[in-house]
Amino acid sequence: MIKIGCCGFPSGMKKYFERFKLVEVQKTFYAPPRKKTAEKWRSQAPEDFEFTLKAWQLITHEPRSPTYKKAGIKIEKDREKNYGFFRNTEEVFEAWEVTRSIAKALKSRIVVFQCPSSFKENNENIENMRNFFNSIERDFVFAWEPRGNWSPETIAKLCKELDLIHCIDPFVSELAIKAKLAYFRLHGRGKKKYYYDYTKDDFVILFKKIEESEAKEIYCLFNNVYMEKNALEFAELIHAQ
Repeated sequence: MIKIGCCGFPSGMKKYFERFKLVEVQKTFYAPPRKKTAEKWRSQAPEDFEFTLKAWQLITHEPRSPTYKKAGIKIEKDREKNYGFFRNTEEVFEAWEVTRSIAKALKSRIVVFQCPSSFKENNENIENMRNFFNSIERDFVFAWEPRGNWSPETIAKLCKELDLIHCIDPFVSELAIKAKLAYFRLHGRGKKKYYYDYTKDDFVILFKKIEESEAKEIYCLFNNVYMEKNALEFAELIHAQ
């Protein structure tokens, strides 16, 4: 089964609900909405509509990340080391509880942990991940999108050990480990990146990568300027198969 949607709502929710059955919520990464707001979204969506979401950046990103500034989050200098990189701190675990609360309100199945390229493969970061994922309740499927210098061997080992799904952009990375569920996030290609408009040839390649994943369930989330257009085009291609 292939599930197709967008990272965020490119158009109004009502119109989006008519066109798709899946969305990855982005607000939870920048500034999580109130629980009541999430409950309202859930009630407005069709019963068979699925919300996935990105974990709050306070868990995965350090305060020096430009995404903090974008979200209007200011952290005092002497407290910066308490945030991000899955650190074993009260602040990180509080951020998880906020994320978890929203995920439950949305009745989400999957939570995505997208890490910056500055989160590198080293012993400290690996131990932080182990402590974090071994400490929290496993209410959801956890998808991990590492960037930077992580080796496929380490990714595969951690995914197996911590029961994580390796989340990738299939045009950039290969799956380090295969599973029954695959989670693809499509961020654009080449120099245009986010401003890239996927072509029919790209969709043929994407479909081949889906087949190669050997997953029974595949989530394809478009995260580019043309995300709604491209998601609809790819869905049309899939339905024509």
